[in-house]
This record gives sequence, C-alpha cells and structure tokens, in this order.
Amino acid sequence: MLSSRPRPLQIVAAVPHAALPHPPRWFSASQLHPRPTEPLADWLFDQGSLTRRLTALSADHFSVSPLLEGWQTLRHDECQALGAPEGSQGWVREVYLRGHGQPWVFARSVAARGALEGSGFDLSLLGSRSLGELLFSDRAFTRGPIEVTRYPAAWLPAEVREERLWSRRSCFVRDALGVLVAEVYLPALWDEVGRKPQASSL
Repeated sequence: MLSSRPRPLQIVAAVPHAALPHPPRWFSASQLHPRPTEPLADWLFDQGSLTRRLTALSADHFSVSPLLEGWQTLRHDECQALGAPEGSQGWVREVYLRGHGQPWVFARSVAARGALEGSGFDLSLLGSRSLGELLFSDRAFTRGPIEVTRYPAAWLPAEVREERLWSRRSCFVRDALGVLVAEVYLPALWDEVGRKPQASSL
C-alpha cells in the first residue's frame, strides 16, 4: 500500500487518445520476426527493473517527471490486456523517466477502475516516485510476459513525438488488480547507450 504524502502533480482528468484507424499490434518475443538486434533486443526483453537499469546508466542521475494522471476511458488494446470490458474507465499515469535531466523513456501505466478501487493500491499517491520500482519491490505482484510494438506517434507527448519508436509493455498482477505498464524508448536513451556500450541490466 502506498503511504500518503504531498503530491507534486495536480491530478486532472486525462484526455483520452483518439482511436487510431490502424492501432498497433503487440508481439511477444517468439512472435517477433525478425528479432531486433542488440542492444535493442536486450533492452526490450530484459526481465529486470528498468528503473534500476536507467539509474545505473545515468550514474544515479535518474528522475521521474509526471506528465499527467487521472481517470479516463482506456484504449482498446489496454482493455484487452487487462481483461476489462471495452470502454472501461481506468487510472492513467504518464511520466518521463529521465537520465541527466533528459527524457530517456516515456512510460504510460494504467489500471482498470473496477479492479483498482478497493485494492488498497493508490496510484494517485506516487508523485515523482517510480511505479516500476514499486511494483518490483512488492512480491505480491507477478509480472506477465513482455510484449513489444512500434508505438504510434499520436500517443506520445508533442515534444518527443516521433514515428515507429520501439516500446514494450507488461502487466503486473496482484489478485484481481492488473497494472499495465508501457515504456517507450526515446532517441536520447540510445544516444547514451551508444556512449556506454558496456552498460548491462541489473
């Protein structure tokens, strides 16, 4: 359970994304052909904590910048992944994961309202803390398979909007609660990885 503390971000009703005529398909590692080459494949399918890996890559100059959070109608692909009825309401949290102040990853986390309410897991209290690290540290959560896709530019913040960026998602499950976490790797991350090819997962 998250403890109560001041919120650095004003919580507002998030504006839902417009439906795309051709929404992306998410693929497991076995479904993806051809498989991405290194280091991309290593970053996409790494089973460890992305927060810890980014912290190591940035030499502890890691931070989380909340962009928005609030209730909205979940996207079709999110409802499917969570096993929620089409058009379900959910809590949406979008953040940048930054290294040295630069946005390295855009992350979008969602949970269906029906499962979240009464679960004792209050996503609105996270603030600038890492949700991923919290999920990894709570042994009650089980992580589902990693799926990847090329993330639609229309679903990204304007300042990092670019077509065909690689992304991944997985669902963390505790009892009836599922938290779907999607992470989009931004160009600034690959610039840093290219400068430090020795960086490895933790």
